[in-house]
Amino acid sequence: MIYHLFEHFKYVDFPGAGIMQYISVRSILASVLAILISLIIGNTIIKFLKRKQIADDIRDIGLQDQTSKKGTPTMGGIIILLSIFIPVILFGDLSNVYIQLLLLTLVWLGALGFADDYIKVFKKNKEGLSGKYKIIAQIMLGLAVGITIAVQEDHLNTLTTIPFIKNNEFDYAWLAFGSGITKEIIQVIIYVIVITFIITGVSNSANLTDGLDGLAAGVSAIVGATLGVLAYLSGNVIYSDYLNIMFIPGADEIVVFLAAMVGGLLGFLWYNSYPAQVFMGDTGSLALGGIIGVAAVLIRKELLLPILCGVFFAEAASVIIQRTYYKYTRKKYGEPRRVFMSSPLHHHFQKPDGVKGMVKFVPKYKMHEVKITNRFWLISIILAFITLITLKIR
Repeated sequence: MIYHLFEHFKYVDFPGAGIMQYISVRSILASVLAILISLIIGNTIIKFLKRKQIADDIRDIGLQDQTSKKGTPTMGGIIILLSIFIPVILFGDLSNVYIQLLLLTLVWLGALGFADDYIKVFKKNKEGLSGKYKIIAQIMLGLAVGITIAVQEDHLNTLTTIPFIKNNEFDYAWLAFGSGITKEIIQVIIYVIVITFIITGVSNSANLTDGLDGLAAGVSAIVGATLGVLAYLSGNVIYSDYLNIMFIPGADEIVVFLAAMVGGLLGFLWYNSYPAQVFMGDTGSLALGGIIGVAAVLIRKELLLPILCGVFFAEAASVIIQRTYYKYTRKKYGEPRRVFMSSPLHHHFQKPDGVKGMVKFVPKYKMHEVKITNRFWLISIILAFITLITLKIR
């Protein structure tokens, strides 16, 4: 709103009206405002959640300090959502299709996560919203994003970027077969399927990572800041030409959104760092993962996500491996066996009591969750640097 207001002021020769045309200025303002909103409303929302006794029923599986978390309010993701939404509405270019898609992601997955948390807390159903409904909602979002990106005004655009390769542009059209309109339809279908899988995968991976105080928020902030750098470079014709990366007109506007996200997460960490006063719940984690996935797709860097979101994917992989092996051994040997002491991966390093796993890369003592969180943050920072270095390694 403020951005569009200043755009109008330019036509009436208002002093300083042109300042809002700079992405850097609007990004800084969005980030600072997001921090302030998160800090100011955070305490009020936490008090409300406590008063209404909105807390997860934590199951005791022998993890360190687990029982002490009982009664901690959840659904704190509302703080994050508001601290992103308000600055973007004020300082973002709402006519930009990328901002529109990111706002859609924020609201859609935020509502999905809210519904999941609501069922867990108020309906006393530990499973929350049925998995099939979650997947359906995420697929619908993937369809909307994929089709919007692929179907341009006068042509199809299904290009992406492959890391570590000199001529690094890849077109999903190369996977399509047939000719004419049939090939174009297949091209769009393939692209939408891939995009949907990516968005759904990152969203759920971020959700699985939200198991220790400050873990998901810190990792998401690091990933968001890195994507912000990539978005700025991709949307700048000079830098994109110098780095020989795909120039995407309007992509620099994504920086404003991601700056607000990082700011909101930093403010949220004030309350979510150990010992947490509030958990983000699915309300926050599903939306954050979805935003990261959509932002990467919009700047055609989705194939960098296995590197940049290495922590998210390791967490998700540990759950898939654990469940698959558990079911397999129960069927074959009559008793279930574990690969990890516990999953997701961060719980493995907490060494739950009385549990054995095949994987032995754990210390001889239980690691405190603060140390686990800090190390996962460090790994995310290293992966962020590697991601940025790929721009020159070809």
